[in-house]
Amino acid sequence: MIYKFIVGSEESENFKLEILIDSEDTFLRLRNVILDAAGYNKDQLDSFIICDEDWNKEKEVTYMEMDSDSDEDIWIMEDTTLAELIEEEGQRMKFVFDYMTDRYFYLRLKETQPGKSLHDPLCQRKEGKAPKESIDLDTVMPVIPKVESMQIEELDADFFGDEEFNDDELDDFDEISRDDL
Repeated sequence: MIYKFIVGSEESENFKLEILIDSEDTFLRLRNVILDAAGYNKDQLDSFIICDEDWNKEKEVTYMEMDSDSDEDIWIMEDTTLAELIEEEGQRMKFVFDYMTDRYFYLRLKETQPGKSLHDPLCQRKEGKAPKESIDLDTVMPVIPKVESMQIEELDADFFGDEEFNDDELDDFDEISRDDL
């Protein structure tokens, strides 16, 4: 059976891919055709999140095993066929391509073509430009000054909120040891 996936992005609304892939192919091959079509490198850790109709996580298929102590089933891209986890048209997934900033593509199984097969995955259609593969963390996260690099005297009294400070409130902390934390 052939699966037709539609791939999109919230970051770049005009970006869309239409991917054809055999249902017995692996998530790794789906990953590779998406990354190739987007023009991204294949040297990052990424994963597929199988979602319900409200885009809530149900299962995760990872590039490599990362947490063997988990109670959840572990699905590895190279070892998992699409047919094992994708069953019906309309199925939703996220492809997380940037863990550091939680960036992903949306995928939806638009169509199934029973009785047909496909040797290699194919990006049948590409529209628009993919979002940047990675973004500078300084543009996403505000710069936080390092306290150890600042002199305490440089901080004014309002920094610590000393107007409302009460020494007696700290007495409770004397009874807590590091092991309690």
